[in-house]
Amino acid sequence: MANFAKPDVPRFAVEVYQNEFLPEGGQDVNAIVTVTATGGGTLGGLPAHDGAPGTASAVALMVDCSGSMDHPSSKMRHARDATRTAVSALRDGTRFAVIAGTHVAREVYPGGGRLATADDRTREEAREAVLRLRAGGGTAIGTWLRLAEQLLTSEPAGVRHGILLTDGRNEHETPEELRAALDLCAGRFTCDARGVGTDWEVKEVTAIATSLLGSADIVADPAGLAPDFRTMMESAMGKEVADVALRLWTPQGAEVTFVKQVAPSVNDLTARRSAAGPRAGDYPTGSWGDESRDYHVCVRVPAADVGREMLAARVSLVVPQPDGTATPLAQGLVRAVWTDDTAVSTSLNPQVAHYTGQAELAQAIQDGLAARKAGDVDGATAKLGRAVQLAGASGHADTAKLLAKVVDVIDEANGTVRLKARVEDADEMTLDTRSTKTARLHQRPPAPRSGT
Repeated sequence: MANFAKPDVPRFAVEVYQNEFLPEGGQDVNAIVTVTATGGGTLGGLPAHDGAPGTASAVALMVDCSGSMDHPSSKMRHARDATRTAVSALRDGTRFAVIAGTHVAREVYPGGGRLATADDRTREEAREAVLRLRAGGGTAIGTWLRLAEQLLTSEPAGVRHGILLTDGRNEHETPEELRAALDLCAGRFTCDARGVGTDWEVKEVTAIATSLLGSADIVADPAGLAPDFRTMMESAMGKEVADVALRLWTPQGAEVTFVKQVAPSVNDLTARRSAAGPRAGDYPTGSWGDESRDYHVCVRVPAADVGREMLAARVSLVVPQPDGTATPLAQGLVRAVWTDDTAVSTSLNPQVAHYTGQAELAQAIQDGLAARKAGDVDGATAKLGRAVQLAGASGHADTAKLLAKVVDVIDEANGTVRLKARVEDADEMTLDTRSTKTARLHQRPPAPRSGT
């Protein structure tokens, strides 16, 4: 394991967990790469940035103000309170803006196509402006994101982040228009997305968070918006390093099969690879504060004879620079060793086995809920039964509780369940939205032969 960070920025570490032993002729090498950032400005309440031009964070708050936010009227009131709470949590020096979203996007504060700098005066002005938000109009989320992108990129900034709240379906633009907006914003800023109530579309909200490397969640009761917004803003204020990439170099003849973030949530990054030199590619991970994440990397190598050993991949954390260079943060190695010892080569690494099950759990939940909506009782029962079995085996207690609101569990170990006759919309949407959240192993074994 190598660490290249300077002492005044968060320090990154890479650990590789794998069974490096393959049977004769074996080709697929699986590894869990744990990335940990520590020692940034989130420790001890220290400021994240020094206020120099281009170093301050920039945040855009996008608040749904469509007509449905007035049904009931308390929903809009709680949205205003939550936005004011988030503004209050802005750190001095942070650049920020508030956007009202309907079938168009409108700058609420500061206006004029610019960002404000957070201090006592501007926070109070923004809170006063938010009090004037009223519900009325349609929903075109792509326009909100486009305006956020314009504002957040209007000047140099360190970490750029968005917080988006919606209560309804994206009915006033096509799915293609929303997809184009997400493609525009990807890599420009990260974004946390929230659905309030139960009339919004889970796939739309989760697609925003997945594309923009943020989090997605449901706030079924609008009264829960303020604490959730405070938590999101505090997390955003803790981000120290933007645009970090997981760089994979593979030797001649080897190729990357997939790269997935597997903790704290599942996000397939495979298709988001960008070239980074001969036999190397970068996978975006977004912004980092003091935190740890796990990635599942699978590399296919040329088959070899017993006794052969090779470097299957070099995994690096880097910050790509505009001139084509990259600032290295940490590095680890993935190896392949061929053996005729069947017991060794067939032994599953606990980390790899755990996260393979977590990915299957997420897919089983999503497939089961889709089958249930389609009226396929047998398919839904089979998939959700498998999800119950996987959640129990992996110790994912939170997901098990959510599943128990959708199915009656008869035998957890065997995945025997019965679909509930009546399920609350909020319970089903919560299970769907949180299906990609994963549980980590409680005890992590020593990393075998991580890179130097």
